[in-house]
Amino acid sequence: MKLLILTQKVDKLDPILGFFHRWIEEFAKHAEKVTVITLNEGIHQLPENVMVFSLGKSKDQYVGFKDRIKFVFNFYGYIWSERKNYDTVFVHMNPIYVVFGGLFWKIMGKKISMWYTHREVDLKLRVAEVFADVIFTAAKESFKLPSKKVVVTGHGIDVAQFLNMQRSKVIGTDPIRLLHVGRVTQIKNCDTLIEAAKILGECWNKKFEIVFAGSPVTDADRSYMTSLSSLISTYKLDNQIKFIGHVAPSDINKQYAACDATVNLTPTGGIDKAVLESMASGVPVFSSNQAFVNYFDRYAEKLIFNERDADDLAQKIMALFAGDLQTVGANLQKIAEEKADIGVLIHTISDKLTLLWKNK
Repeated sequence: MKLLILTQKVDKLDPILGFFHRWIEEFAKHAEKVTVITLNEGIHQLPENVMVFSLGKSKDQYVGFKDRIKFVFNFYGYIWSERKNYDTVFVHMNPIYVVFGGLFWKIMGKKISMWYTHREVDLKLRVAEVFADVIFTAAKESFKLPSKKVVVTGHGIDVAQFLNMQRSKVIGTDPIRLLHVGRVTQIKNCDTLIEAAKILGECWNKKFEIVFAGSPVTDADRSYMTSLSSLISTYKLDNQIKFIGHVAPSDINKQYAACDATVNLTPTGGIDKAVLESMASGVPVFSSNQAFVNYFDRYAEKLIFNERDADDLAQKIMALFAGDLQTVGANLQKIAEEKADIGVLIHTISDKLTLLWKNK
């Protein structure tokens, strides 16, 4: 199988999309040749059977109408000039690539696949679903458009990066450190954790601090960040809550090694890799995402809280810290090893793509 991958960014240092570098590495183990078309090309070190082509967007570039025309022109140029170097297409999280290329690939007899884990269903996704032969998603909750083409695979992270890491803090010792990993944006519900911190400060007999590892990206994010800072000041939590900005994927394990538990506040939908990273690190993680019920197994009732319910979150934090956190963390780590390794995920996807290619 010769594979064409289309993605937004190839940059191993990117705080949001850096993880996809590992996906490409794993795909390269299962394909004769891998051709990658990306909107933005950054730093990468990929196997010899991988070629990367950029549509031309530079870092932090303002994208105007002329730029978009150039990107589209480059897109069609690459999928035509490289047509003999791929027989199967894999689009990561950007249905617009399938919208633009779907008809061409169908005419050329290419098999089309897509990875999509998001609650949003728009016209681009509906059109892409028509052209796609198979759609991969992490959980049934992470693909809301009804389709017989959907294959639920679970998610995958580089579990090895987090196993046996040297802890810089003993779990459960004062001050308790709670960590949130991810972009600072409204959909992440960061304010709910701040509200929970207020409750903890009033009724918990432990000293604690909260660390947000992540940055705002858009103007709307920065406005939301300002509102969070105001809320923190209003509740007089300035000494207990801090924002450390984005952390490179290669360094994020150090943050898990220095915390007692993590909190993920995204709504039910996709499988957030930050939760899996915490599990792989042996660190208990609270989540409002019901998609993690199967991942948390017997700990689901203790770790899943009601979405945007600060009181429920605070109560679950206090209850868990009254028990054996080390045992909880160790068992979550075993689950991550079994269910969430990137090698297992890409092997599953590659097997399906190989079968599609052989049966064309």
